[in-house]
Amino acid sequence: MVAVVVALGGALWFGVTQLGDELVGVVVGSTAPAFRGKTITRPTETKSLADYKGQVILLNVWATWCGPCRVEMPSMEALHQAMGPRGLRVVAVSVDSTDTESLRRFVQNNRFSFEVLHDSLGLIKAAYQTTAVPETFVIAADGTIRKKSIGASDWNSAPNRALMTALMAEAEAER
Repeated sequence: MVAVVVALGGALWFGVTQLGDELVGVVVGSTAPAFRGKTITRPTETKSLADYKGQVILLNVWATWCGPCRVEMPSMEALHQAMGPRGLRVVAVSVDSTDTESLRRFVQNNRFSFEVLHDSLGLIKAAYQTTAVPETFVIAADGTIRKKSIGASDWNSAPNRALMTALMAEAEAER
């Protein structure tokens, strides 16, 4: 019995010290993992989390084939229109395996003006340990995740706008 307890304790110690975030996951309060995606306006150009350093970000992982993604995107556009000029960055990273040109046409046809990146390999899904699309992360200017949402949300709702306003005020106070 003692050997079993020692073995379990050793396994737990190994897991905590060696696996770290892989055990805990990407949760509210954790540091946002790095990501990279191709811009759809210039497919040879990429952007990463570092390009948004010091800014409040609504980071959405989505795909064109996803019905709930399509449902929530107009509210993301409305939020971007209302709060983008005040500093909020709305960044939607598509994990579609389709070509970037098809994605660009989808965005143009829907008149989305927020930033859309393309990660055709879906590496962001592994980095953020997503379980579905859409999955959205609100990242404060200090790089911590302040909200995580799985499934479609109304991003232009009063509570979400209040959260963004508070995070932008917090960022401004820290400058």
